[in-house]
Amino acid sequence: MSPTITAFKTSPDRGRGLARDMSVRWALEEVGRPYDVRLVTFPEMKEPAHRAIQPFGQIPTYEQDDLVLFESGAIVLHVAERHPGLLPDDANGRARAIAWMFAALVTMQPPIVEHGMATLFEREKPWFEERLSGLEQQVRVRLSDLSNRLGDAEWLDGAFSAGDIAMVTVLRRLGSSGLVQDYPNLAAYVARGEARPAFKRAFDAQLAVFAAASGG
Repeated sequence: MSPTITAFKTSPDRGRGLARDMSVRWALEEVGRPYDVRLVTFPEMKEPAHRAIQPFGQIPTYEQDDLVLFESGAIVLHVAERHPGLLPDDANGRARAIAWMFAALVTMQPPIVEHGMATLFEREKPWFEERLSGLEQQVRVRLSDLSNRLGDAEWLDGAFSAGDIAMVTVLRRLGSSGLVQDYPNLAAYVARGEARPAFKRAFDAQLAVFAAASGG
């Protein structure tokens, strides 16, 4: 039985591959696992039926047989643990790949999301420029650390892994800011992720939902 994931019926990212089902779609495409999608509206996400599987009223969720999961990182890890290709075979390598997943979601993502939210919702505030400058500096600290660690490597730790799915997905949230472009090795790293056939299939699938919803 194919797993079913949930995604926005009308995505606020306008099909740019930023909604949080993107990493789940990407992981499933990488391992060649067919999946179904149940589209939900914003009101539907807050209803009891959806909160029964996602207590915070968000997307994505993952359902297969008697398993129900929420949180994109947990879902990607579940997929990676049950299909070859997204985690190394050796125990130490697997542990490092999982550590990079945590680094992407816990260390890199919070300042990046805060920067993006301020840009979207606080632009008209009198203190916006000062706040944005501080947030940008926090993001740059993280990007510099990551850039130094990545160096001229192709992926974070040897072969492409679930850690790279998480990290590339997080870094793509900075696309419109131009900040990643100030770190050529990170920009090239993101571009390599986006060039993977599985990423393109996941992106196109998410874009198709937005196009259908908008009549495009």
